[in-house]
Amino acid sequence: MKKEVVIIGLGRFGTSMCRELNRLGHDILAIDTDEEKVNEVSDCTTQAVIANATDENVLKSLGVRNFEHAVVAIGDNLQSSVLCTLILKEMGISTIWVKARDLQHQKILEKVGADRVIQPEYEMGVRMAHHLNSEKIIDYINLSEEYSIIELVAPPSISGKTLFQLDIRAKFNCTVLAIKRFEDVNIAPSPEDEIVKGNILVLMGHKDDLKQFEEKGLS
Repeated sequence: MKKEVVIIGLGRFGTSMCRELNRLGHDILAIDTDEEKVNEVSDCTTQAVIANATDENVLKSLGVRNFEHAVVAIGDNLQSSVLCTLILKEMGISTIWVKARDLQHQKILEKVGADRVIQPEYEMGVRMAHHLNSEKIIDYINLSEEYSIIELVAPPSISGKTLFQLDIRAKFNCTVLAIKRFEDVNIAPSPEDEIVKGNILVLMGHKDDLKQFEEKGLS
């Protein structure tokens, strides 16, 4: 379903969100004080405006209160980020995502009502650490302090075996969410689905259980 999203702050994070949301078919209002940055996204937004998003009257004049979703991607300016989030919250925006520069910034944003706070550098750092820690892991998504989703390349040792034979849920308490085969993705695979060398397994579970599967289930 098409959504209307206002994106405030057009650094690398905000700009990439503009382009991807546009590709996905959503309507976007982009706001920044930098004319050059605004011009860069004019081709992938419904409207791109040079404006100060910490001015409530400016946001009202742009019709921001009619949007259901907002992304505050200012990030580097803590004061502007917090003030903008507060204004959007008071305007009744139902979903507000905000980019934070560090943990302290994140805590403040959560207290003023941000629905989700993103630390791109921190999250990417965690993902890269897991890549470096194990050559088997090709992607990692942190769900909480205890649970995560990982993507693992199936080794020759389990090639030709079905999910039923591997019995991953019973042995390791992990759930196979999908099997990737080149461009094809098998969502919620059945027990009879066979693993082939080079397939990518997408698993969800407790971090300790996933570690056990990585160390013992693929050997």
